[in-house]
Amino acid sequence: MEEKEKQKQRAAEAAARHLQDDMTIGLGTGSTAYYLILEAGRMAKAGMRLKAVTTSKATEELARSHHISVILPEETDCVDLAIDGVDEIDREFRAVKGGGGALLREKIVASKAKEVIWIMDESKLVERLGAFPFPVEAVPFGMPFVKQKITDMGAVPVLRMREDRPYLTDSGNYILDIKFLQDTDISLAAERIHNMPGVVETGSFRQMCSRIVVGTESGVKVMENPI
Repeated sequence: MEEKEKQKQRAAEAAARHLQDDMTIGLGTGSTAYYLILEAGRMAKAGMRLKAVTTSKATEELARSHHISVILPEETDCVDLAIDGVDEIDREFRAVKGGGGALLREKIVASKAKEVIWIMDESKLVERLGAFPFPVEAVPFGMPFVKQKITDMGAVPVLRMREDRPYLTDSGNYILDIKFLQDTDISLAAERIHNMPGVVETGSFRQMCSRIVVGTESGVKVMENPI
């Protein structure tokens, strides 16, 4: 296993220690969340009673295959703990997510949770957001308009593709991956984009987590959000 994968696994296993019997948990999507689902599955197989609200069809299938009971968001009043990966996060706990294409559902589940933990390898912790393409989910009908409006901001929007066709989210929408100018304030740009007609959600996850768990070469680093 490559070092980055080891770091993801370390972070996921450390975060899984916060799982408790009879919890309703939010399970994220992506390569780091994969290791969390494996660990939660081992706990469920050993007898821990867990119910999960999942952020994608892929996560739902993986959770079910590892003995985790999956429920719909409307089947619970709240999620006790949501755990997911990030694409970037700065030291003010402002995160960018959506590389796995599940940003809308990830934000819904995180917003429903009492507590949120982001897990990651150490490369995801950055001094300034902007290196990772910023995801924007938009309805297909509004995509040309949204793309042009973002271009007018001086940014470069690229329609996400899969097998020569536009990538479709589980909600049937398209994703634009945005490259901003180097001095762009990501938070302000995200707010401006979110208000554009046709935009469903953006990859800006500001101050949503209570802590982050970072896998490193030497172990795990936990950082608490003071807010």
